Formats: sequence, structure tokens, C-alpha cells
Amino acid sequence: MFKPVRKYRWVFPEQRDDAAARADGGGMIKALADELTISPILAELLINRGIDTFEQARQFFRPSLDHLHDPFMMNGMETAVNRTLSALRNNEQILVYGDYDVDGTNGTALLFSFLSNIGANVSYYIPDRIKEGYGVSSAAIEHAHQQGVSLIISVDCGITAVQQVEYARSLDIDFIICDHHEAGGSLPQAVAVLDPIKPGCSYPFKHLSGCGVAFKLVQALTTQDEVQHALKGDPDVVLASYLDLVTLATTADIVELTGENRTLVKLGLDLMNSTPRPGIRALIETAGLTTGRLSTGQIVFVIAPRINAVGRMGSALRAVELLTCPSFEEAMSLAHVFEEDNRTRRKLDEDAFLEAQEIVEKYLDLDTDSAIVLHQESWHPGIIGIVASRLVDRYYRPTIMLTTVEGVAKGSARSVAGFDIYQALKRCEDKLLQFGGHKYAAGLSVEVERINEFKEAFNEIAKDLLTEELLTPRINIEAVIDLAEFTPKFLRVLNQFAPYGPGNMRPVFAALGVELYGQPRIVGQSAKGGHLRFKVRKNGRVFDAIGFNLGDLIARLNEGRKEVDIAFSVDEGEYAGETIPQLKVKDVK
Repeated sequence: MFKPVRKYRWVFPEQRDDAAARADGGGMIKALADELTISPILAELLINRGIDTFEQARQFFRPSLDHLHDPFMMNGMETAVNRTLSALRNNEQILVYGDYDVDGTNGTALLFSFLSNIGANVSYYIPDRIKEGYGVSSAAIEHAHQQGVSLIISVDCGITAVQQVEYARSLDIDFIICDHHEAGGSLPQAVAVLDPIKPGCSYPFKHLSGCGVAFKLVQALTTQDEVQHALKGDPDVVLASYLDLVTLATTADIVELTGENRTLVKLGLDLMNSTPRPGIRALIETAGLTTGRLSTGQIVFVIAPRINAVGRMGSALRAVELLTCPSFEEAMSLAHVFEEDNRTRRKLDEDAFLEAQEIVEKYLDLDTDSAIVLHQESWHPGIIGIVASRLVDRYYRPTIMLTTVEGVAKGSARSVAGFDIYQALKRCEDKLLQFGGHKYAAGLSVEVERINEFKEAFNEIAKDLLTEELLTPRINIEAVIDLAEFTPKFLRVLNQFAPYGPGNMRPVFAALGVELYGQPRIVGQSAKGGHLRFKVRKNGRVFDAIGFNLGDLIARLNEGRKEVDIAFSVDEGEYAGETIPQLKVKDVK
């Protein structure tokens, strides 16, 4: 039977083949630390992120729009711009077709707003998650044809819509695709396919979100004379005004926050924290957050679920309506509906999670099941991806949740670090009707009568690929640190490493042999037994430490030992007007 995971593997810098470990012998860390006048620990963190020169560090800490790549480096961009301009000149009916998640709805809002701003005849369409499913549908193309649409621009979908684009061509509808997913066997015969990871595209940054690709199209359009004449304001200022939408999409879609994405998100967070558009401001306020210190974590765990909820519980068209709403009062009214949908979603989510957990605990066996594949007809299609992620967090196994929609089992797959679930599904695609997605998240559909056949095949693939090491969650220690390093200047510089996300995760440190100070205790309530709070002392300085959901580790601190090793990230606090570090504990040994 599966049990919740509490064992972690600490991986130290010398155990990794990363830049900092290689550079240390050559003195790069010291050289960079001296040039930037920062701690060698901070220089090591920069080198871990591929930053080893003063200029790279300047761009990392002070990004600007000038650091973005030329959008015309993306294959197909010139053709996409020319076709869009032609539609603008001839007053053609343009349809922006977006996916129903945060990336797709924000990308749709961005393109719709910009094209409206320059006088285009434009509308938007988001497919129904349950009735139509993911991607471009032939029914939607037929609807567009009836509305007189002659150009469809897709966002966050379309790269695999070979037949649908061919159908559109038969109706004299052109397609421009803005996507960031993997291509299938062949590309759709669209006017232009904008996707930095498609075969043959030499665009230097490969990790844009779908909305990010749409932003590059807008960036390219703002360089054109006729667009600049149509714009109400400076092109760079107008372009920057859409960064809040790009930031929401990029952060929520869990793409890498490196390079161009980091620039977009850093500047977009500044915008969201100062002058967010009415719809985003309404979301922030109804969620109980405040502008000024909004973080990527709050976007991922608080704001993004509310946008997703309206597509899971009903029509995602409402998300675009909110994000493009010009009136704050109207936006607040819509945002309250989002809150209600999110409450409903959370209730369905919790019910399904408890039911799935009971099935896992009763029927799955660690010796024979390397993956979790569950099916229940009653589960709501809108929440199975969330529940799959929660099961991965609890049991640390690749997980697939399936429900039945119109006689077909449809599901969401989530993975663990090091296991490419997209490639695993590809190895048993003969058992599936269709599938698509990323390394760590995918969607799929399978005939109900073939679920057991698929489950057995997928489990065999997982058993073949998953090692004991992969099934033990790892904590990557970026640096072993003496707590005395945490000076106010160190914390100020460390704070500038944000925004955090994949490729630039919040640094995790290890402090070895620190003295326990006082009595550890459990505070608060959680499904995992409460939060562990304690203090440690080093060279006379006392530091507060808290381990969220780690209450069951208190036994390790009550064994009579006075010294412990802790793995933790660090946050800023304030006491008596002084900036102090707060240790957020990941594990204790």
C-alpha cells in the first residue's frame, strides 16, 4: 500500500554537474563575487543560473524590454504580420481562438485588446472544456465561417490541428497559429505557424508560453508604420501595458522563468503591483490579496485557479470578458462570480481527492504499481488535473485521472521529476484515442473498454523507466551556508533573484550542525498534521524556522540531540525596524 512520502534525498552542489561546481576550481565564483561586490554564496547562485559576467548579472537584476529578442527571428513571423496587416486594411473579420486555461484566455485577451486598439474587426472564441475539449474544433471553424470570418489566429493551441486547418482552408479561412506545444508528425498548412519549438525554428528562446508567442506577434506588429499610426500612444508604452497578461499566463503555465520569460514576468509583476488593469485588480482584491508585493507564488496558487475555475465550472469566455473589461466596477461584479465558481471547484476537488485517496490506499500496491491510473465516471472533467497533481504531491507517483465524457474516458496526467509522461504516453499510444501535452503534464482520451488494457501498459512502461532514485523526491541544495551569512545586504540582493519559477527556483540552502534553541512545537492545522515551528542558534544569533505541513517531523527534533541539519529557503521578515531572515524549512535531519 502507498504511504505519504516523508523521505527526501538531499543533493549537494558537489553531487551535481552544474556550472558552479565546475567553476569553483577555476575561481569564477570569487571573480564574479569581487566584480559585483557580493557574497561568494550569491555569486554561486548566479553561476548556477548560467550568469557568470557582469553584463549578464545586470540584465538579470535590471531587465528591460530592450533585452527582448527581435520577434522577426521567429520562423513565420513576417508572413504572420503581413497577413494580419492585410486583414486590417481590408476590414476582414478576424477571430482570436484561445484555449480555456490561463495561458489561452490571457493570450486571447491580449490579442483581442491589441487588435481592437488598432481598429481591427475582431472577435474571440474559447471552446467549451467539456463539450468541445482541448484545441481547435471543426464545429468552431464552421461557426466562424457562418460569421464571415476569413482569418483565425489561435493562441496556445493549433500546432496539431492539421485536419482542422485543412477544413478551414476549404472554407477560405486562413490560420495563423501562436502555440508553444510540440508539433505532431506534420505541421498544419496554416498561413503562418509561430512556435519557437517547431522543427526548423531558430528563435533563440524556446520556453515562451502560448500568450508569450502572441505577445511576440504584437511586438512585431508594433514595428509597422501603419500600426504605429493607428495606436493611441507610444508603441513601447502600449506594448508594455500587456505585460500583466503575459505574466499571468507565463507564471500559471509553469514554463521556465529564465531569459526572455524572466524579463517579461519581472516587468509584468511591476505593472501588476502598481497599476493592474481593472480585471486583474478585481481578481486581486476579491482573492484577499493586496497590490505592492504580489509574487509569482500568489499568481500560481491564488489568482490562476480563479481564472481556471470559470472554464472548469462553465464558460471560459467569461475569463476573457473579465480580462478585457474597461470598468473596475463591472470587473468586480464579474470577479465575485469567479469567487463563487472557485468555491464550487474547490468542493468538487476535495471530494474527488478524498475518493481517489481512498481508492489508492485500498487497492494499489507499491510492489506492482509504479504509477497511479484511476477512473470514475462521476468525477468532474474540470478538476481531474488538479486532483492528479495533489496525488503526485502525496504519493510521488506519475498519476493519471480519468472520467467519462460522452462515452469516452478523458483524463489528465501529471508526473514526477525526471519522468517524461508525454514520452511514456507515446510509447502506448496504440491504446489511446489521442493525447498531447508536456514532459510533466498531459491530456489524453481512451475508449472506456480499453482502460484496463491502457492501465497495464502504462504501468509496465512506468516500471521500466522509474528507478528507486526517481521515486525518491530530491531536495536540490544550492549552497551549504553559515547562518551568519544572512546580513541585511545579503537578504537585499537575494530578494532581487525573484521572480521565482522553473529554471530560477527559490534557492534552497543547507545549514549543518545548527543548535536547537528552545522547545519545538506544532502550530496550526493541516491535512498533513500541522506546521513545525522551532528556533535554531548559531554564534549567538537566534533564527525562527517554520516547516509548513511538517508537523510529523517533530519527533526528529525531540530525540535529545542538540544539533540538527536543516534544508530551507529564506524569506525576509522585519523586527524592530530591522530586516531579519525567516527560515522556511523543507526537511530536517
